[in-house]
Amino acid sequence: MRYLIVLSVLIVALAASVTATAGGWSTVGFAPLPDGTAAGETWKPEITILQHGRTPLGGLSPLVTITSDRETRTFTAKETSETGVYATDVVFPAKGEWRILIEGGFGDGSVTYGPVTIGSAAPVGEPGSFPVAPVLAAGALALLAAAMFGVVRLRRLTPAS
Repeated sequence: MRYLIVLSVLIVALAASVTATAGGWSTVGFAPLPDGTAAGETWKPEITILQHGRTPLGGLSPLVTITSDRETRTFTAKETSETGVYATDVVFPAKGEWRILIEGGFGDGSVTYGPVTIGSAAPVGEPGSFPVAPVLAAGALALLAAAMFGVVRLRRLTPAS
């Protein structure tokens, strides 16, 4: 009998500890990806935080941390007019490979991304700001194809002697 009482108390204690930790998790998502962002440009991610993956969570202060080999920077996101959606302006200070960590601020909800390569922006009008080489190559191929078509057509129209 004493054995059953101890076993019952143990089972109730385990069940109570499991339900006490239930409900303390969330999912964190963000868009757009920072791909194509250059050093010094502003990346504007929108962060969505959902409790249990369903219910939008308001009143949080998510953190966006970017890390390279040389430095780490943290940005605090602010809630938008839509519950559960947060926004911030992230500026990558230098080109190179960066990792991103977004902490939702509720439970262990976080997401990591990267590495992402941040390049240097090409000023407008400088070489490299417009892909000239592929356009020239396509034009040359088009002219070559037209010339070959003309030669073949000319041979067909020439009478045999």
